[in-house]
Amino acid sequence: MISGPDLDIHRVALTGYCYRMLGSPFDAEDAVQETMLRAWRAAARFDERRGSLRTWLFTIATNVCTDVLRAAGRRALAVDLAPAGTVGGDFGAPLPESAFVGPIPDARVLPADGDPAELAVQRETIRLAFVAALQVLPPKQRAVLILREVLAWSAAEVATLLEISVPSVNSALQRARATLPSVPAQRRPGHGELDQDLLDRYVHAFTNHDIDTLVSLLHEDATMSMPPFSWWLSGRDAIAATMRASDACRGDVLLQVRANGGPAFGQYRDGKPFALLLLTGGPLVTSSVAFLGRADLFPLFDLPASLVHSA
Repeated sequence: MISGPDLDIHRVALTGYCYRMLGSPFDAEDAVQETMLRAWRAAARFDERRGSLRTWLFTIATNVCTDVLRAAGRRALAVDLAPAGTVGGDFGAPLPESAFVGPIPDARVLPADGDPAELAVQRETIRLAFVAALQVLPPKQRAVLILREVLAWSAAEVATLLEISVPSVNSALQRARATLPSVPAQRRPGHGELDQDLLDRYVHAFTNHDIDTLVSLLHEDATMSMPPFSWWLSGRDAIAATMRASDACRGDVLLQVRANGGPAFGQYRDGKPFALLLLTGGPLVTSSVAFLGRADLFPLFDLPASLVHSA
């Protein structure tokens, strides 16, 4: 008999899988909830002689995600949607939330412990750029790539899950591998890690509008984007010029969290949620993505709804 704890053991892995498939933390959570509900309702029909509980749950999750993808458009990064903008250029009209790959807390999708090498792979494969690259693939190829190369399932296990042959699994994996290298470099996952000393310096410079220090922490080819706008900048010089043109961030408060395998910050302006800021790179910052106006993301990261305290 399947119990609630039996299902919950697989929640983090399922959430990571659904997030990579769908590119949205909220869609992933909904997909996992639907998976658990379908599993609970069909628990009496589960036969462990035909496959493990893990395989059964991932089969349900794959079907749920495939249904979602049939009705959804492709999520992407700003760099997927438009050429690099110009300093002082028009941001354009904001796009709907569904246009962008969204951020997710590490704790929702990464195991609390395990082999360090495996955890490193897990972190790299929830980077925004990698998840955005996955969205290029058709759902079946996407599922095969995630299951085989991220979750390290055997070809036979994946064949059982998708109800296809092992040669079909291998063929889908080969096609997926052939597609991903064609994604431009700025859309691929970065490597390395930003150390805490650099992050502390970044926060101090950011909140004090110390542009010289901020620029010194950026790689020369760094990018900056601000969903819900497709406008983005390429290059340290362009980013520096934009920062110098405004002191709007002076006095903002940054609270550090973990998102998509790297450092992130809840950005507060006048005590209220303003943006969720993700940084990638190592040893310097290579990318900053600020999700503007997304107060709905703050509870997901256990960030306070306000820093304003009544007297």
